[in-house]
Amino acid sequence: MDYNSIAKEVLLTEAKELNTAAESISSYDFESAVDLIVSSKGKLIVTGVGKSGLVGAKIAATLASTGTSSFFIHPTEAMHGDLGMIGKDDIVLAISYSGESEELIQLLPHLKRFNIPMISMARKKESTLGRYSNIFFDISVTKEACPLDTAPTSSTTLTMAMGDALAVCLMKKRDFKKEDFASFHPGGSLGKKLFVKVDDLLRKENLPIVSRETILKDAIVTMSEGRLGNVIILDNDGKISSVLSDGDLRRALMNPGFSLECNVEDISTKNPKRINDKNLLASDALKIIEDYKIQLLIVTDNEDKLVGVLHIHDLIEAGIK
Repeated sequence: MDYNSIAKEVLLTEAKELNTAAESISSYDFESAVDLIVSSKGKLIVTGVGKSGLVGAKIAATLASTGTSSFFIHPTEAMHGDLGMIGKDDIVLAISYSGESEELIQLLPHLKRFNIPMISMARKKESTLGRYSNIFFDISVTKEACPLDTAPTSSTTLTMAMGDALAVCLMKKRDFKKEDFASFHPGGSLGKKLFVKVDDLLRKENLPIVSRETILKDAIVTMSEGRLGNVIILDNDGKISSVLSDGDLRRALMNPGFSLECNVEDISTKNPKRINDKNLLASDALKIIEDYKIQLLIVTDNEDKLVGVLHIHDLIEAGIK
């Protein structure tokens, strides 16, 4: 049996239904749906049973993460107490392919009693769900991808795509930007990139620091204990003088006159790269580290006195990219 051909046929079948819906997009009233949701003072409550409910939960999650306050309620739970979670300023998005799901239909009179506006997704506007709705989205398909043409496949794909389309329309209406998205995803890579600052990752304690007069062999001990691959050299005023990196040390070892008794400053990097803004985004600090091909970025105050250091490993471990 050629399973690749079967899988291809499934994808083509579902893609055809999406394309059919796209070609008839003028029959969908996205503008009214967007205006209704944006003008609402409440939340967008998504509900549905079975596969429609599972798709509805995903739609609610997508809406919530893209700026539309939304959550999913199972209609059965709504009839047993959760109806109180729906406020008078809320809007309901109800999903049922048949438009006749019993659990959902039982909920409709109670929504109407509270004058809750409803957007529905079903295959027929003449269905019970369609008749109760203020705005209707046709999710009918000519063929399910299931070989028996029974299991919800093409229809659930179209429903989910309609939810995505609505979410994107709302994003455009609200001028939803990357910064807004990141604020809803502070633990994600974008959130970290836009919100984690240098000060959040800065090492300030037990730093490997020596004076300008320190001899090299003592500086190496400090470097080993510090476990940063660097030693920071300060002058008598506590300002940054230079930095000795493990690279500086390896290069010095190649010199014929190398001595462990030399002054550490003699082989260190003068005027090392540093910043005086601990509120700089960590992602920007990473770019500086990469551009200058260094491992350690020194952070100072406005008087060039040491505040802390940021190591490239700290950025990597924090997921900064």
